[in-house]
Amino acid sequence: MTTPPTPVKNYIEQRDQGYWLAGTRISLDSVVYAFLNGDSPENIAQNFPLLCLEQVYGAIAFYLANRELVDAYLKEGEAEFAKLQQSLRDKNLLLSQKLQAAQYAFSYAVTISGTELGEAGSKCNTIICSGCKPIDS
Repeated sequence: MTTPPTPVKNYIEQRDQGYWLAGTRISLDSVVYAFLNGDSPENIAQNFPLLCLEQVYGAIAFYLANRELVDAYLKEGEAEFAKLQQSLRDKNLLLSQKLQAAQYAFSYAVTISGTELGEAGSKCNTIICSGCKPIDS
């Protein structure tokens, strides 16, 4: 007596020129980037409450089985994003310059602070600080 084959479950579907976890609005990109950044499947499942651990493992298995295809798809998405970003910069030059200046000012403030941000009770001469307690003079 032979047992009937178990149907294979599809965890990924292709729609709208992208890859998605089946039956969800969560992109494969989201899971793959988290995985590539070192997140465990359990952590990824926690960060995406709509996904169960089985779906996360299914997405990772799909990525590992189709690495060249998915990597090429991700590179295309990154190139498209960079092109869109540049287009928006060109259309809104003044806003882009203001944002760039603000980013520079923030990174400079963090660099000169002399302490790690959020170290309670430390002397911190940073204008923007997210957790230092004021020190009485």
